[in-house]
Amino acid sequence: MAASFCHSFTAPLSSSRQGTILACPSSSGGGYLRQNYLARTHPLSRARLRAFQRCPLLGLSATSGKLSVRCAAVKTIVQSDFAGQVLGSEIPVLVDFVADWCGPCRLISPIIEWASQEYNGRLKVVKIDHDANPKLIEEYKVYGLPTLILFKNGQEVPESRREGVITKIKLKEYLDSLLSSTNVV
Repeated sequence: MAASFCHSFTAPLSSSRQGTILACPSSSGGGYLRQNYLARTHPLSRARLRAFQRCPLLGLSATSGKLSVRCAAVKTIVQSDFAGQVLGSEIPVLVDFVADWCGPCRLISPIIEWASQEYNGRLKVVKIDHDANPKLIEEYKVYGLPTLILFKNGQEVPESRREGVITKIKLKEYLDSLLSSTNVV
């Protein structure tokens, strides 16, 4: 099941609304905030608001003053998809074990979305819901959330497991070191 199935559109903004907006995926409750914000500030149709809710990342151009929505490539997968999407992938896969009720998971969600776009083509990023996939949680001994694990050639990369909140800078360092190591080349 894909977490991102977006439609791109732009909406003109007033000059006082220039800057950058970064929103969490709608699965974490960010959709309501975005819809509420847009309903008060932009004359968009209901269909565009619904499409907007499904998109995890927003960008606001400081030069054009237009709101753009970019789809992220992070998919939420279930146990039945794990073998094909993760173990059978030809490129390394970063698995983010998360839960809807997990505050730290929601906190790093935009950073994980950023990584998916930043490393597009070199790294696939997927999310696995802790509550919906107990067998995977048990098999990979996920004790804390969020947990990041890198897989390459159907196996967990040694020392790639990371639990808890991570900043964008630390995630970049983490991924750069793992992707450049001999274990994942």
